[in-house]
Amino acid sequence: MYTLKRTQTCGALRASDAGRTVILNGWVEARRDFGGVLFIDLRDRYGKTQVVFRPEVDAALAELAQSLRFEFVVAVRGVVKARPAEAVKKGMETGEIELEATGLEILNESKAPPFEVTDEAAASDEMRLKYRYLDLRRRPMQRNMVTRHRVLAAFRESMDAQGFLDLDTPILIKNTPGGARNFLVPSRLWPHQFFALAESPQIFKQLFQVAGMDRYFQVCKCYRDEDLRADRQPEFTQFDLEMSFVDEGDVQAAVEQAVSHVFQKVLGVTLPTPFPRMTYAEAMDRYGSDKPDIRFALHLVDVTDLARASAFRVFSEAVATGGIVKGLCVPGGGTMSRKEIDELTTWVKGVGAKGLVWLKGEGGTLGGGSAKNFSAEELAALRSRLGANDGDLLLFVADERGRCKVALGGLRTMLGQKLKLVKEGSWEPFWVVEFPMFEAGPEGRPQAKHHVFTSPMPDDVALLETEPLKVRARAYDLVLNGVELGGGSIRIHRKDLQRRVLAVIGLQEGDIRDKFGFMLDAFDYGAPPHGGIALGVDRFVMLLLGLDSIRDVIPFPKTQKGQCLMQSAPGGVIPKQLDELHIALKPAPEDGRAG
Repeated sequence: MYTLKRTQTCGALRASDAGRTVILNGWVEARRDFGGVLFIDLRDRYGKTQVVFRPEVDAALAELAQSLRFEFVVAVRGVVKARPAEAVKKGMETGEIELEATGLEILNESKAPPFEVTDEAAASDEMRLKYRYLDLRRRPMQRNMVTRHRVLAAFRESMDAQGFLDLDTPILIKNTPGGARNFLVPSRLWPHQFFALAESPQIFKQLFQVAGMDRYFQVCKCYRDEDLRADRQPEFTQFDLEMSFVDEGDVQAAVEQAVSHVFQKVLGVTLPTPFPRMTYAEAMDRYGSDKPDIRFALHLVDVTDLARASAFRVFSEAVATGGIVKGLCVPGGGTMSRKEIDELTTWVKGVGAKGLVWLKGEGGTLGGGSAKNFSAEELAALRSRLGANDGDLLLFVADERGRCKVALGGLRTMLGQKLKLVKEGSWEPFWVVEFPMFEAGPEGRPQAKHHVFTSPMPDDVALLETEPLKVRARAYDLVLNGVELGGGSIRIHRKDLQRRVLAVIGLQEGDIRDKFGFMLDAFDYGAPPHGGIALGVDRFVMLLLGLDSIRDVIPFPKTQKGQCLMQSAPGGVIPKQLDELHIALKPAPEDGRAG
């Protein structure tokens, strides 16, 4: 047991504490030796304090202090001394004082760390993840973790104030179709049987509504065996809620209250409520995305009617084969060079579009690019439709409907960043509503756009069996600054309608009973109308902090290959464990990964 137990943290002392004898505990962040007078910066998660060891005060103590190295864990007793005005360290919370040491206890030594534990992350991502416990000592990472805590605390505070119950759901569940690929867990007690790790609490939170727990929420872990990217992890944290006897507006209002509370508590920002609403169709038509960044204009404009009779074959042939033509006007974009425009063309082709047509506003008409392919009347009509002025750049994509919108929408987002059209520090949350219920799957069969428990719009129920791709869902996504924070819906609460939806995605009666029989049985005993939503905690915190990757807000994340470098996981198991699980392994692929 150590004797010098801290009385203050390393970020607490101020000039008003001068003359006090205190004890600090922490890690040695820096050391500076001035002819035997040793200065160290002592750090904990609250801040850092400069400590000075003077031989004239205590020679033996100063000699012991010479052994201190980076990341040693120490306890220091000393007297708080005010710095002269000219020596105050600006930008450091404890910069007005230093601690003159009168006692030292080395609690633990440290090897030389593989990288400097400083504010700047000089190490590679791989090194930071391998030594994550060192990376988490850095102030930026500790700020991220503190913000994460404050976001979750504010969420819970708002939910409690709104009468929600914090209830947990199982992680080991039945493997059911209709969502992301599950992680499977073999059962030792039931040979050849498997649990799945829950990809979400969806079924159980609906069963809470059947059970009469009419306002449920949970901060929960979810698991999905998917390919990874900067904003996706195999295990992630979700803020989940479900409510009974509600419609879309009730769920959205509860979420707006919680999100606004988080912004106020964490950033001191007041968000106007209610948040705006936009239909999925409008989002795709105007922005080419179901999660657009609405902090800048550059709306997509449909010119299909003008293109239909155009002498420009790129336009007219696209329309004749069932495609559309859309454009956007970039104010002042006429100053872009041909090289820059060619780069935009290459980008558009990279996402599947056939090409990019461009024109520039000049001399009261349109010139440059493909202007020679249009009549004067067509150029005037295009200029008028897009509201172009001299000096503007007009960009068009002529392609299949979906591809045209997505390509031009992606180009819009890229231009918003490239041209710095977004006002820094602005926050624009809004709802995208009335999503399609289904989309075409890999083999052309309908599959759920959100999930199979989403309720169709009442006016579209009759289309389920005949024209399922035209059915709209009572679904809604919360979008913030071009990022989908989460999605939800009003759920199906009647057994007959749930059976019809499961049949649309191709499940036979036997499959329905096997996979979802317990849920349908619950509906036999009186399921109330209900709905809910799930928000991505990691993504939310990333946005609030202005970061680019959720790995920087998750304490112990995986790499983009789904590995934990710190533990060297995943790893092998001994044959005895496999025997107990009645599992035999195939030969591993040459690269060690599944194909």
